[in-house]
Amino acid sequence: MNHDKASHLATPSLDRRDFLASAALAASATLLSGCGTTRPDRRQTPIAAAPAAAFARFGVTEASVRKVMSRAMRGGGEYCDLFFQRKTTHHLSLEDHAVNKATSTSEMGLGVRVVRGLETGYAYTESLDLTSMLAAADVAATVARGPARALPSSFRVGKLPSRYPAKVPWSTVDTATKVKLLVGMHDRTVKRDARVKKVNIRYRDEHSDILVIDSLGRVASDSQPMAVCYVSCMAEHGGKRESNYSARSGRAGLEFFDDATVDAMTREAVERTVVLFDAVEGPAGELPVVLAPGSSGILLHEAIGHGMEADFARKNTTIYADMVGKSIAPKHVTIVDDGTNPHLRGSINVDDEGNDAQRTVLVKDGVLQTFMHDRISARHFELEPTGNGRRQSFRHMPVPRMRNTYMLGGPHKPEEIFRSIKRGIYAEHFTNGQVNIGPGDFTFYVKNGRMIEDGKLTRPIKDINIIGNGPEILRRVTMVGDDFTLDRGGWTCGKRGQRVPVGLGMPTVAISAITVGGAGKGRS
Repeated sequence: MNHDKASHLATPSLDRRDFLASAALAASATLLSGCGTTRPDRRQTPIAAAPAAAFARFGVTEASVRKVMSRAMRGGGEYCDLFFQRKTTHHLSLEDHAVNKATSTSEMGLGVRVVRGLETGYAYTESLDLTSMLAAADVAATVARGPARALPSSFRVGKLPSRYPAKVPWSTVDTATKVKLLVGMHDRTVKRDARVKKVNIRYRDEHSDILVIDSLGRVASDSQPMAVCYVSCMAEHGGKRESNYSARSGRAGLEFFDDATVDAMTREAVERTVVLFDAVEGPAGELPVVLAPGSSGILLHEAIGHGMEADFARKNTTIYADMVGKSIAPKHVTIVDDGTNPHLRGSINVDDEGNDAQRTVLVKDGVLQTFMHDRISARHFELEPTGNGRRQSFRHMPVPRMRNTYMLGGPHKPEEIFRSIKRGIYAEHFTNGQVNIGPGDFTFYVKNGRMIEDGKLTRPIKDINIIGNGPEILRRVTMVGDDFTLDRGGWTCGKRGQRVPVGLGMPTVAISAITVGGAGKGRS
């Protein structure tokens, strides 16, 4: 029997503040629920640098780290890691032509994890004084019973890549500059179409410093920027009102919001809204469906990707549990989970267990290759971690999570795909969904789409649901376009009470049949 145990110890921090605002910011675009590879170990390459500088960023020393780790390992734990984090976040909201809300939050703390077999003891503290850290270590240590384990003779700092350098770090940007940015977005959105009557903007920037130290002597230190913005608008025409949105997010500084990004985001928000005035009710029944490139990757993430996270395979609760090495899709389907894409929202230099991120091929030419592993699942399957051990913050244990998950391009031209369909729908923009991870059953709400009639895109349609089973839909892929697109939206994945930023992508993909329900109601 597998067990996951967690204990929590929270001690007051001088600057402790509520940090729930970020969940509300992302709600409009969050669609998410809730063997292996034999490739060589790709952990960080040890370098000569001493860990003192990395420790000093959090006001700790090697001596204090050793005391905390020794306390955590005193009960005979097989492995221990310390996860330090300092995070600063700024939120701004624009409504009724003006920025009417601005908040700033900061948090800092330590999570202590002790592992014995498949059992985990976990505790955290929001204060980094030695007494509080030792108390957290005491709680985490209770998972193990046995003689104390020896600590590493030395700690070594891993050399990491730099996948998201910020040219203009958020720490150098004042609030007035951000307000000017949002007002400019508002004005540009309103000017695009006279029917636009209201614009709302939700903006967030953040910077997180992390430090991971483990009982193998590894030290990983990373600085992670993030920018995210949602522009939504309401338009009126002929007595009708319609609304829609667009989002952009990435790991970068102020330079992320260049003119091209702002132009694309405001244009999409308006175009997605006003086209709804001409949209008709979609058809119902089992029909061919073509998924648009980019954001349609949400269906791949939800209905298929979660089933390839190795904790579900370890517990035998995914349909893919015993299918490594077997065909699960047509030969022109290849799916990867990638942490290495520069500046993408789900990219990381290192995961939250201290393992290098990498590009993990999940499905190659239709055959399941591996799962996404954290340390615990990798040990269970006697493999190496794939760099997928992620956590929301120092308050949470790491679990296998997706990073940027997408299907690679195939051999078909989009026009060829459309010509192959007599009557079907083109799903362009998803805004809500539900999935049962084990079997992969799903329901997704399509806000924007078009009819495909006699091989051509015709009338816009709206308010439809697509319903099906992810593994079955994957087998029904008939054509894969050569127009692979990474989506730049603000996707946030929820699992086991934790939310982490993710990316996704897709080429144009034809599916032979999906159940379509018309006149659906979703969240815009």
